[in-house]
Amino acid sequence: MQLIAEKSSLSGTVAIPGSKSHTIRAVAMASLAKGESCIEAPLDSADTRSAVTCYRALGAQIGCDDTCWTIKGFAGQPTIPANVIDVGNSGTTLRFALGSAALLRAGGAAVFTGDAQIRNRPVGPLLNSLTDLGAKAWSTRRNDKAPAVVQGELVGGETTLAAVTSQYLSSLLFNTPLAPTDTRINVTLLNERPYVEITLRYLDEQGIIYRRSDDMSWFDIQGGQHYQAFTKRIPADFSSATFFFCAGAILDGEITLQGLDFTDAQGDKAVVDILRQMGADIQVINNNVIIKQGRLNGGEFDLNAVPDSLPALAATACFAEDSTRFYNVAQARLKETDRIAVMAGELKKFGAIIEEHPDGLTITPSKLHSAQVNGHDDHRIVMALSLAGMALEGKTAIDTAEAINVTFPGYVNLMASLGGKIRLIA
Repeated sequence: MQLIAEKSSLSGTVAIPGSKSHTIRAVAMASLAKGESCIEAPLDSADTRSAVTCYRALGAQIGCDDTCWTIKGFAGQPTIPANVIDVGNSGTTLRFALGSAALLRAGGAAVFTGDAQIRNRPVGPLLNSLTDLGAKAWSTRRNDKAPAVVQGELVGGETTLAAVTSQYLSSLLFNTPLAPTDTRINVTLLNERPYVEITLRYLDEQGIIYRRSDDMSWFDIQGGQHYQAFTKRIPADFSSATFFFCAGAILDGEITLQGLDFTDAQGDKAVVDILRQMGADIQVINNNVIIKQGRLNGGEFDLNAVPDSLPALAATACFAEDSTRFYNVAQARLKETDRIAVMAGELKKFGAIIEEHPDGLTITPSKLHSAQVNGHDDHRIVMALSLAGMALEGKTAIDTAEAINVTFPGYVNLMASLGGKIRLIA
């Protein structure tokens, strides 16, 4: 499938859909809990449906309708899956569920796999930590990637973890309270700290007992705890909103985004400040964000906490009047694709001047033109390239556009509702 984008101006108001990170966490916690929970206004996408499929396989009873997903949990005692669990393209689901499968009783095992991108993403540090804490976890190909096997039983203890992705740490934090004894996690590296803050808010809402250092270099989690059923409304997704923040900054017009809660721990709300520093005209009034096109400058920006914003910000920086450097985001190379290399290569097809660094990109002003580009089956790459296409004369065609269904199936329709000249073709 191709996404076709042409020069556009935007006007109007849209509501941003629910957060993928929150939806998957809510599915996981409700599945681990005792009783029936209700998740209101969840994001319904390929990734979140993967979480539903996965936790059903571990014993949760999950019903999904348009307004509420009801989940009857297995009270911290998962059942042995009947088959291999396929998490599709969802790295978040894989990492969280590996930890949950470690709660299987001694001897019980679960096998996880996914699509080609998942089978190329590392999970070794998490497998090692689960093994340290009493389970047995290994990669079937001995390459620290899926397919992976987890055999119970997680009992607690001490482990040292380099969290190249925050999902390793979040998985341990979610699942170790249900182990029978206490756990100490020593964290030698932590990327994407805001995602851990989201996880900790879930634990706090449940009254989970833990201690931590201010810099998150260690955590002590009390064992023998339980999760209770809950009702939670999923907040809007700042990662999805990023594409609209950036579109408003580079395209003519004025748009309003509704439903964004700036008190939420989602890290990608920092994109608003980054764009403001670049010169974008953005106002936040209550939970509404109003964006107008402005003259964009360059700058230097540390994206360690917000790696998912790199593709959209890289496309946006191509329209700045000065050079822009994004740095300290080497983990972007470990996402669905190597997003540093892919964005450099694809934006160059538009005529962009880009220098690739081990931990980021430098983008220099240049004359741009429409192009035929490849989304590399990566939802954020496809949407980021569409921003460039809507800012340029002519027609831009982006391959593998079906990837947007992973996190934002309504993207094209929402952008078109604002006047974006954007459409999908088979």
